Amino acid sequence: MFDRLQAVEDRYEKLNELLSDPEIVNDPKKLREYSKEQSDIQETVEVYRQYKDVTQQFKEAKAMLDEKLDADMREMVKEEVSELEEQIEPLEEKLKFLLIPKDPNDDKNVIMEVRGAAGGDEAALFAGDLYRMYSRYAETQGWKIEIMESNSTGVGGYKEIIFMINGSGAYSKMKYENGAHRVQRVPETESGGRIHTSTATVACLPEAEEVEVDIHEKDIRVDTFASSGPGGQSVNTTMSAVRLTHVPTGVVVSCQDEKSQIKNKEKAMKVLRARIYDKFQREAQAEYDANRKSAVGTGDRSERIRTYNFPQNRVTDHRIGLTIQKLDQILEGKMDDVINALILEDQSKKLERMEE
Repeated sequence: MFDRLQAVEDRYEKLNELLSDPEIVNDPKKLREYSKEQSDIQETVEVYRQYKDVTQQFKEAKAMLDEKLDADMREMVKEEVSELEEQIEPLEEKLKFLLIPKDPNDDKNVIMEVRGAAGGDEAALFAGDLYRMYSRYAETQGWKIEIMESNSTGVGGYKEIIFMINGSGAYSKMKYENGAHRVQRVPETESGGRIHTSTATVACLPEAEEVEVDIHEKDIRVDTFASSGPGGQSVNTTMSAVRLTHVPTGVVVSCQDEKSQIKNKEKAMKVLRARIYDKFQREAQAEYDANRKSAVGTGDRSERIRTYNFPQNRVTDHRIGLTIQKLDQILEGKMDDVINALILEDQSKKLERMEE
């Protein structure tokens, strides 16, 4: 571990030199690349240097105990040795977690797709609840929400809503929402007061840059049509809605939220690029089934990951056996307890694999 930490510190010093080089300073692409690399390892280097400083002080203090000291001085040195020793183990643990390989997508924006699944109108209403929960959580993180496409039911729910969350590290936290979410509650339309179970599915895709996914214009079929609202009512008579089909992969994206065809096409392209990038990533990861099973955030989207039980005000995340009696707060966007627990579990499993 310490050889790896020393290599990280050496690389940090090398990056300092590179970022002072006039050639690099005048090359925006390399400057951005090296600055990001340095930023990514800065915390590891700072904690490693703190660890080296504390261990050096600990060795020096212990060595003093071998010298002839008066009673008061010896007691002071013993106390210092004890205090320094208590700092070493937590720093070692922190360094282990900092050495876990980082998901290259973690810093990206995220495109989320929420769909009502089993349960008809109630499932659509639940999809709306999930969208509002994510919107409120995004606000607490200082992130921005942009709706890419929505298909509302007209009663406050969504058959489907696709939106982008713009913000540093958005994907690193939201990727754990990938999967099927189940709700248990008495629907407003249920006169008998019986508890119904409905589901909604959530897909989380990292935003893909053009350089990451090579999409040729000739491979995209573009269809335009008039936008329509709930019940098939005509929203406008211009052909502003856009449907993009990526012929090689069969991925299809529609967008009609904007009145402008150009804006709808731009939004559809962002979603198309993200879906194709996600498809390629999943195909590559299929070769590493063991990794997929041990990572919390990369499960199958059909997998039931969480239950929201209204009568008991309970949220249960089935992947890590976490139960919290704060459903009302979580739906208001106070998701930190759930997301932080998932991150910790994911990191712990990755750490176990590193130590095997």
